[in-house]
Amino acid sequence: MNDDAQLRELVPAVIGVLVRRGADFSSAEDAVQEALIRALQVWPEDPPRDPKGWLVTAAWHKFVDAARSETARQRRELVIDAEPPAGAVPAADDTLRLYFLCAHPTLPSAAAVALTLRAVGGLTTRQIAQACLVPEATMAQRIVRAKRRIEGLPLDQPGDLATVLRVLYLVFNEGYGGDVDLAAEAIRLTRQLIALTDNDPEVAGLLALMLLHHARRDSRTGPGGQLIALAEQDRARWDTALITEGVAILQTALARDRLGEYQAQAAIAALHADASQATETDWVQIVEWYDELLALTDSPVVRLNRAVAVGEADGAQAGLKALAEVAPDVPRHAAVAAYLHERAGDLSQAADLYAEASHAATNVPERDYLARQAARVRQGVRR
Repeated sequence: MNDDAQLRELVPAVIGVLVRRGADFSSAEDAVQEALIRALQVWPEDPPRDPKGWLVTAAWHKFVDAARSETARQRRELVIDAEPPAGAVPAADDTLRLYFLCAHPTLPSAAAVALTLRAVGGLTTRQIAQACLVPEATMAQRIVRAKRRIEGLPLDQPGDLATVLRVLYLVFNEGYGGDVDLAAEAIRLTRQLIALTDNDPEVAGLLALMLLHHARRDSRTGPGGQLIALAEQDRARWDTALITEGVAILQTALARDRLGEYQAQAAIAALHADASQATETDWVQIVEWYDELLALTDSPVVRLNRAVAVGEADGAQAGLKALAEVAPDVPRHAAVAAYLHERAGDLSQAADLYAEASHAATNVPERDYLARQAARVRQGVRR
């Protein structure tokens, strides 16, 4: 097992074993990271017969060494016993509980993402910092604060699966930087979570959603990094294997008749993927799925996206009427209003709204895209 991703698969189970034996979470996580470094040095020339058992032993020794150095100041004393076999601990349960702990509801979103990538994903602080596009020192502080915040929380308490899914989706949407693809990492961790939760339909729905979005990744930007809207993407560049897998996973999840928000979102993404060209998109069904999603979440962002779908299915005026039910301070409101006003033929107002949306954009590609739309529509007004 020389592949780095395969090695990281073992991390959460090994941390769980150490915590089961009495290690606090922070010390266990540190010990496992040290064991990983040692494994990367030793395994290429001397691969172990039992990789997990090797990591458990190495990490436990690291932990005990650190704990013994504290014994001079503290009353606790630990003694190394013969290592029990790797299968002696319910590793699947430990791993699932570790997901819950790293995505604890008391943690801010950014901290939960960082801790999940570190403890469950097995990434180094440097890798996480590069992938999240922040300085390594900043990420190190974020992880330390997160570990302090959950210090003392037991690993044997029931967790909130919805929070775990939200954190994994945040990881998926975090972006890409350095030598780690966070979208691929989120997909890997969600696949692992499916096995741990007995194919929970909402976990499966999230995986399907990720796969369907990931399938369009190469078509989302042009050669210069410029944003390409869904309707303008080259669908020949979509990954049909990922789409096929995502749709199959979604169908199996929906068959269990326990609809959740990620399944509904995946159904919308599947309808987009099913259209060989934008004009063939089944907007009527998409509106119906947005209605289901709205019943589940009552989210203003869902209402905003539904307004776009209504505009496509029933015309721009119907879309503007649906948009009137959404507060103007919802992110991307001006961009949606601009699009619908343009489709309604009100080019002057559309151009102003595109410009307003461009100024409010939170990233450069989106800002530039909206600025180009404003310029294009203004050119149409002058004709």
